[in-house]
Amino acid sequence: MIDLYFWTTPNGYKVLLFLEEAGLGHRIVPVNIGKGDQFKPEFLRISPNNRIPAIVDHAPADGGGPLSLFESGACLLYLAEKTGRFLPAGLRGRAEVLQWLFWQVGGLGPMAGQNHHFSHYAPEKLPYAIKRYVDETARLYAVLDKRLADRPFVAGGEYSIADMACYPWIVPYQRQGQKLEDFPHLQRWFETIAARPATVRAYARGKEINDTPVVSEEAKAILFGQDAHTVR
Repeated sequence: MIDLYFWTTPNGYKVLLFLEEAGLGHRIVPVNIGKGDQFKPEFLRISPNNRIPAIVDHAPADGGGPLSLFESGACLLYLAEKTGRFLPAGLRGRAEVLQWLFWQVGGLGPMAGQNHHFSHYAPEKLPYAIKRYVDETARLYAVLDKRLADRPFVAGGEYSIADMACYPWIVPYQRQGQKLEDFPHLQRWFETIAARPATVRAYARGKEINDTPVVSEEAKAILFGQDAHTVR
């Protein structure tokens, strides 16, 4: 049994997509980041960076006690290795998946996240910052579009954790100032994944947990008012 500490963000959906695809027994533990649940001591023991998602595996392969992980990329890699699914065993296939997983973790996610912040949440509109991150998001979309021109999925012929990592960050493409029709290979890939039964289930479950994506002023203060003192 896997406990998934989850909220309805792109990073949260990455791990839920894997669990639904793999049919791995799991329990969702909602962490309402707009109300400050991420600062509760019991969550910080699992995720010291006060971010979701995190998981606790109650039946790790070494037979020891429960094993906890934070960081979405680490969770995906752990679950892929645990189940032997969505990550090729061969050297070259594995390398192909991992480099695109890290591309998402280090590029697509952070850049699209800054896009969201300056375009929708910043208390003052800064044209330079908005243009900077909307343009960089478009560049990353173009990288993915070019990659998908001659293969069905990001790492080749098989659906993998690289696709699961990227897809949730494309879901809010309109909020990122992007048009999918500008990226036809990406659009085809996006529509293929959106139609997968596990994807449909994952997003339906997310909607049951939080169907009001509006970020209140109180939530903004919690989400965007963190500094070193928050950690101390």
